[in-house]
Amino acid sequence: MSRCLVCHESFFEAPSWSKILLLKNPERICGQCEAKLSPLIRTDCCVLCSRSLIDVHEDYKKEDRCLDCLRWESRADTNGLLERNRSLYEYNSFLKEWLTTFKFRGDAAAAIFFSEKLASVYNQEFMGYLPVAIPLSEERLLTRGFNQSALMMEGWAVDHPILSRTSGEKQSKKNRKERLRQVNVNPFTLNADKLNLIKAEKILLIDDIYTTGTTIRQAARTLREAGVEKVASLTVAR
Repeated sequence: MSRCLVCHESFFEAPSWSKILLLKNPERICGQCEAKLSPLIRTDCCVLCSRSLIDVHEDYKKEDRCLDCLRWESRADTNGLLERNRSLYEYNSFLKEWLTTFKFRGDAAAAIFFSEKLASVYNQEFMGYLPVAIPLSEERLLTRGFNQSALMMEGWAVDHPILSRTSGEKQSKKNRKERLRQVNVNPFTLNADKLNLIKAEKILLIDDIYTTGTTIRQAARTLREAGVEKVASLTVAR
């Protein structure tokens, strides 16, 4: 019997020979909570940011790209900054509540579930990239007590603190237009003692949510200007 990381109810795992023979990890959440997650299927998503293209009006996409990414790639100052973003789930109300609990109410145990899922995608799609967690500012890290992005790397990657982040207004408090305008107001700087790690490296930024892509591109700009060959990102939600 296991206890669900979301609802905290006990549940029995369905028997499976694959878990026994392949030593797969035990289920972390119950079937009812699992059903509330909306996995993003690559064939139905934007190839650049993982946004679901199902039920998206034709005016807001072009073939396998969403309008957001077409706009990013049409700008001279952001074209090519980010190779692509891969997200695990669509950001629905269930996942929003769970991530809020994880980040702001100290439920760090949720990181176990996300860590295993991120590790699986990393092994399938990003081998050879150096995983780097999007950092928090010192002020926010002190308030929260942990960096959720670094916590989700435990068990499959070592976080190299290549980047530092200055304090500023939370992205969640800004509307879409305000976020997009901030792309060239960069809060990220390189830590000089880690410069040896980024020479000719491909770097994979790890974060919890990809919303407009502004934060990821701010970090990518800092890395690309320092000579990093490619920057991609892997996030829990889109």
